[in-house]
Amino acid sequence: MAGKEAAAWIVESEGELRCAKVYKQAHMRSFQNRADYTEGRKTRNSRDERARAKKTRYGRSQEESAWQTTEVDALYKLATAGVRVPKPHLFMDGVLLMELVTDHLGNPAPRLIDVGLNSTQARAMMQFMAQQSVCMLLAGVVHGDLSEYNVLIAADGPIIIDFPQALDAAANRNAQRVFERDLDHIAQFLSRFAPDLARTRYGREIWRLYEQGKLAPDTELSGKVDERHARPVDGARLRREIELVDAADREEGGGGERKRRRKRKRRGGGGPSVEAFGGGGQAGGGQGASGG
Repeated sequence: MAGKEAAAWIVESEGELRCAKVYKQAHMRSFQNRADYTEGRKTRNSRDERARAKKTRYGRSQEESAWQTTEVDALYKLATAGVRVPKPHLFMDGVLLMELVTDHLGNPAPRLIDVGLNSTQARAMMQFMAQQSVCMLLAGVVHGDLSEYNVLIAADGPIIIDFPQALDAAANRNAQRVFERDLDHIAQFLSRFAPDLARTRYGREIWRLYEQGKLAPDTELSGKVDERHARPVDGARLRREIELVDAADREEGGGGERKRRRKRKRRGGGGPSVEAFGGGGQAGGGQGASGG
């Protein structure tokens, strides 16, 4: 099968069937907004990091290599954390060789999108995906593309696949948004079989517990979030407060500015004042128009 980043093949290796994931070259991939996912990824080599930042030919090759090895690194890390992922065997020259996930008949396991569920099974699947996402988050990983296409139904239970878009939960500013989106996407799909799942907010619930340091692998989740204490920003009030701060800054620095204008006038000068550009506060750029 082929996806937007790679093609997957069934191959024979060391006497058994395995899956070979062959990554596409950058110009052949259809994946968009790559920068949202790569933010926060660092290399151990400072030379490579500088080359990547400058977008040199060498830097682009190193960035491409890092994009591919992200999945390998994530698989090893998540397997150690107890997340159900395929076992990796080898990565070389843009090919990842890993365990072939199979069903009870030994055939390649179907994707979640390809199976039918009843409401009880759908709710159980949602709980499973939420708990697996907790384990990933505690390991510092956000999947980045969690969907019904990236979950295989193996003989011994679901397996999560496809991690080249994995985000660093601590270093990427998009991590919370993407994490919540991942779980909302799964909930919306499973709501086809259990409509009540469409109203759940597992991603937001989990992330709040994560921020508060209350998240653990066995945390009980409800998919509900108490929004009573989440106060929306009052734009009008915020604007008034900024104007008050601005006025106070101008009043505090006004006397000194008037003296400087009189001094320039006596010298025959007359260049524009800070106020002419909408500023206030100290000349020379101490406090700006917004008071900082």
